[in-house]
Order: sequence, then structure tokens, then C-alpha cells
Amino acid sequence: MSSDNGRPERDPAGRAPGADPQGGEQLALIRETVRKAKVPKAKPRTWRGAALARELPVAKVLVDKGPVHLDQLWDYAVPAEMDAEARPGVRVRVRFGAGTGKVREGRREGGGLLDGYIIERVAESDYRGPLAAIAQVVSPEPVLEPGLLALCRAVADRYAGSLADILQLAVPKRNVRAEGEPSPPPLPPPVPPAAGSWERYPAGPGFLEALAGGGAPRAVWTALPGPHWPREWAVAVAATLASGRGALVVVPDGRTAARVDEALTEVLGGPGRHVLLTADLGPEERYRRWLAVSRGSVRAVVGTRAAMFAPVKGLGLVGIWDDGDHSHSDTQAPQPHARDVLLLRAVQERTGFLLGDLGRTVEAAQLVENGWARPLEADREQVRAAAPLIRTVDEGETARDAQARAARLPTLAWRTVREGLTRGPVLVQVPRRGYVPRLACERCREPARCAHCSGPLEARDADTLNCAWCGRPEGGWRCPECGGVRLRASIVGARRTAEELGRAFPEVAVRTSGRDHVLDAVPGRPALVVATPGAEPVAEGGYAAALLLDGWALLGRPDLRAGEEALRRWLDAAALVRGHEDGGLVVVIAEPTQRPVQALVRWDPAGYAARELAERAQLGFPPVSRMASVAGPAEAVDELIAAARLPEGTETLGPVALPPTEPGRPRRPGQPPPGEEWQRALLRVRPGQGSALAAAVKAAKAQRLARGEKHPVVRIDPLDIG
Repeated sequence: MSSDNGRPERDPAGRAPGADPQGGEQLALIRETVRKAKVPKAKPRTWRGAALARELPVAKVLVDKGPVHLDQLWDYAVPAEMDAEARPGVRVRVRFGAGTGKVREGRREGGGLLDGYIIERVAESDYRGPLAAIAQVVSPEPVLEPGLLALCRAVADRYAGSLADILQLAVPKRNVRAEGEPSPPPLPPPVPPAAGSWERYPAGPGFLEALAGGGAPRAVWTALPGPHWPREWAVAVAATLASGRGALVVVPDGRTAARVDEALTEVLGGPGRHVLLTADLGPEERYRRWLAVSRGSVRAVVGTRAAMFAPVKGLGLVGIWDDGDHSHSDTQAPQPHARDVLLLRAVQERTGFLLGDLGRTVEAAQLVENGWARPLEADREQVRAAAPLIRTVDEGETARDAQARAARLPTLAWRTVREGLTRGPVLVQVPRRGYVPRLACERCREPARCAHCSGPLEARDADTLNCAWCGRPEGGWRCPECGGVRLRASIVGARRTAEELGRAFPEVAVRTSGRDHVLDAVPGRPALVVATPGAEPVAEGGYAAALLLDGWALLGRPDLRAGEEALRRWLDAAALVRGHEDGGLVVVIAEPTQRPVQALVRWDPAGYAARELAERAQLGFPPVSRMASVAGPAEAVDELIAAARLPEGTETLGPVALPPTEPGRPRRPGQPPPGEEWQRALLRVRPGQGSALAAAVKAAKAQRLARGEKHPVVRIDPLDIG
């Protein structure tokens, strides 16, 4: 269309100055004749009067609109001009929300333009009213293939979310330039690799042979400490590729992804065999690599959380490393966990499954317990050779040790640091300030828990103790372990620890790694490296020694997973230390009788996880039971629970008040907005009722949204339940 900008002013009759009225009429007639001579074409905005596709003229479209009450497919007419491009899986633009009153020439019009995906083409619609036409095929690239759609549907049902929410996580945003570039042809399968360091595990070579032979083995792998596990992942991927199938490995962060990526390059050789998918790539490059996977050009993927939906063709193996890391849980609703998504993929696509970790989560122990996966472990001789020597120091001894007052280090730790610095770098792990327990016994550091539901106790004022789960008050608390009646909650951060160590060892460089600045690696020369859990850099040749400070703070966190998380953090740090045969030594300052501390000393994460699972089964705690967290204003929480048709026997814990969000501080998912008071209730059901619980909560959310009412924040199987 022409623009009015720069046109001369016209007289009241609409003629330009100096124009011939008759000439203007002739020009208008010519324009009208030319316009009528063109082939009639409908307006792309509405496609009013356009002929429809001769075959399958109706498209079922998933509209990219998140609310659960709109979680269904919508029928749209397919204009004949779009017939070739409007294929299942492509992106489209459609009019949505027009209502039944805006119908012209048998076609519904109006409404706002929204993105969507064509799910399928059918001959006729079940809806007997007038249909709106698809406004535009955004791209002929089919990005939503049936396998990915089925996976997203299963994840949405599992987490009480909408399919549109899951697709926003699964399909990256379109980039025109990347989409216009062709992807290279796929390379032929490589030869099966040698087992290498997998020989250290009795079942390792057999697992690789099953992958290379086209099988679908399922295993929970407890990796030996040391630098070999990235290459072991690469060998497992190479064995899968040798069978002509694809492989997908999900890791918690970019640093870990870079280590596995480097190992894959060494094992597979050259580019084109695999791709790395992380958020650091940027939208264009990430979409380019995603397209290469979707088109079948590359069949091996390693990446962070979002890669769990990567559309690998002919998938033969899905794997996850360190499934206990919170980074595997998405921050966007409905917050699916990568482990559960990969479990669904393994079942739906009948692939192999490998869950690897230096430790073992309770969820992994459950997979072994129920026989769904086999344990893949080394024998005790291999463990003793690879793991460093672990020594413990009681915190009571620390308080009595005069040497500890110089830098919070007892005599044993002081000697360990001094001797370790003669052979290489020394790692000092310090829990960050976020690891502050609500309350713990001052004498033995045992967490203070509720007598009714075993939830953590918190002090809302100077005189009152309340349970953070069920909200019941607790009077006259006494420690069940030592009989103490006094409580504590304090911790010293990494920065202050670095300053104290710098004064204690002025001749040695002190480096810190934490939230503000995370180091990837450090050289092998003597230095003190102070790091918070999860930010420990890799040392060239391994650390000579490590100190694990303030163990009570990790063990005393107000969370069901406190012991499991503490052991996982300790194992991650200790695995960076040289083996016992090379003089590696780790000193943990914590109560030696605590079960996680004993598991660290024996380097027995599998045994700890099995015992923890048995205890949770007796108490009815996840993962044996299933839970849903409902958080929001008190009235909304009560109304949603009352409206939901919960499974028989559902137990409600709470509601309890959530801590208010301070103005100016970042708001985490599930926290109240600044200035609002929220409550949280936990819904617990027996094993086998998880699907019914998710469906009931989702239906209640949909009802509230359909009435225009806000719904509370709902999360299925939350990681942190207090």
C-alpha cells in the first residue's frame, strides 16, 4: 500500500493542486480496471472469501497461550494457498478470541494474532460453527514432530501444566537466518569404542556392548572419583552411535557440559558428530544447532537443562549426570525436572537410560530398588584406590582447640593444609550464607524437627517454635539425641574464611570461587582455593588436600534432603582430590556419628541412599509418596484445595505462612511478591496416586482461571519442602 507521507495538499473535492478533474477520473478508472484484472486474492489478515484446501481443509492448532483452561486444540480453516506449507509441526499465526459475533461471509474474523503449531490436518471439524482461517504459516520448517509432541503432553500431565507451557521450554524461538541455512549431511556411524576406564566397573563392558548392539540397558551409575567420568560418558555415547542410533546427555551446568564436550571431541574425533546445547551459545547459534539435531544431521547431544527436549532422531540412549543438582529443575512453570523428563523419554521411545553421579539420590535408589534400572558400581578395592582418605573432626573438639581460634581450623586441619601446600593446591569448601538452618541443637547440631510430622521447626518470635510444614506449635523442645534445650543458627561465609586463611598463611596465594565469580580451573601449584558448594574449580593434577568446613550448616538445613544434599556436596569436592594412593586427604569438620558423614568416610553413597529410601518409605515421604505444593494468598489456597477432587486418602499438611519477600531482592519461583502475605499447603498421596493428584489440581486451576480468578502457585513434587 502507498503512503500519504509527502503528498501535496488536495482541494475539498480531493484533487491535487493543478490536476485535471477529467484526467483524475480516467486515472482512477484505469486503476480500477487493473485492480479488477488481477487474480482475486483474499486478504492474508482474514482470508475472507479464499478457497479452502481440497483435502484435509481443517487444521487442529495448538495455540501458544499458557493458561491451563485453554489447554486444548483449536480448529482452523486451511486456505488453498497454504495447503503445501501448512503441514503438521510447523509454526503458524492464528486469530484467537474473536467470539461468535464476528462472522463475515461464513468466516470468523477478529481477535488477536497468536503463535501456534499445527498438530494435524483433518477432513472436517467437530465444531459446527464458522471457523477462522489460519492467518499465516510462519515457517515451513516442521519443528514439532510427533515424538516431541507426545513427550511434551506427558510432561504437562505429569506436572499439572499446560502443553503450551512445556512447548515454550522444548522448542527454541525461531531465528530466520539460522533456519535458512542448510544443515550438513549426517556422518556414518563410528566404530564401537574400547571400554577403557569402564573396565573398572564389573558391569561396564557389558553395558557398552548392549548399547553398541542396539539394546536398551538401564543403569544407575555410581562413578568413581577422579577425572575419568567425562570420558566415560563420551565412550557410552560413542557406543550408542556405533549402533546407528542417537544419544542425549544432560548435565547441570556449562562447566560440566564443557568437560563432557571436550571428551566427546577426543573420542568421536572432529566436528559434526555431536553438538553442545547451552544457554551461553546465544539464540541464533543455539537454534542452528537445534535444527541440525531436528533434521537428523547430528545424533549426539550434550547440554544443560533445556537439552532434555532435544529432538534427537533414532534415540538410543538418554543420560543425566548429577541428578540431585537443583539446576536440573526448570525455573519456569510447571518446573519439570530433567530426570523425570528423561525417564519419560526412555519409556516412550524405548531407549537405554544412564543416570550417573559421584553419589546417589534417593530417586536413583528407588529406580534400583524397584528393579527398573540395574546398579553400575565398582568394587570396594577400586573405590579405595580412587578415593582420597577421609578424616573427621568433631565440632566440639574444634571449640576446645586453641589452634582453631586463629582461622577456625583445628590442629588436624591446620596440619593438613600446611602439609598439602607442599605438594599442590588445597581446596577449602565453605557453605554459603544461604545454607542457614532454621534451628538446630547447639550441642550436637541435630536439626530441630516437629514431633507430629518431622518437619523443621522455625522461630517466628523469641518465645514460639512452629513447624514449617504443618504449622503446629512446639512447646518444651528437647533434643532427642543429646537432651539439649538450646538452639543455634549461624554461619561464616566464604569471603571471611578467605581473609582468615590469608592471615594464617600469608606466604600462599588465596583464591575464591563463588556466586560472584566462579573459577573453572586452577593450576597445580600450591595455593588455597576457597569455594562455596558447587563452585569448586578443577585443579590440574588434582588437589593435594581438601577441608570441608561447617558441616553442621549443610546437615542442619531445614529440608528433607539436607543429609542427601550435604553428602552430594562433599563427594563433589572430595572427588577433585587426588586418590589415597597419591596421598590425597580430605578433612570434614562435622559430627562423626552423623549418617552422611559416615557415608563419606566409607565412600558409600549407594548404601546411604538405600537407607534413606527405607526411612522415607516408613514415614511416607517423597519419592515414595507424591506431593503437591500449593502457595498463594490464604483464601486462594483454601478455595483451590476445597474445589479439587483430590484422590481418596490425600493428606493436607498446613497451611503455613511463607516468609515475606523483601523489597528490592530477587524473587524466586513460588515466593510471594513484595508486600503480599502468602501461605503454603502440602498435599500428600500414596504411591500410584500421583497422576490423579496432578489431574485434580490442574482441573481446579482451570476452573478458577475460567472464572477469571487468580490461582495459587502449584508445583508437583517440589524439590524443597522445608
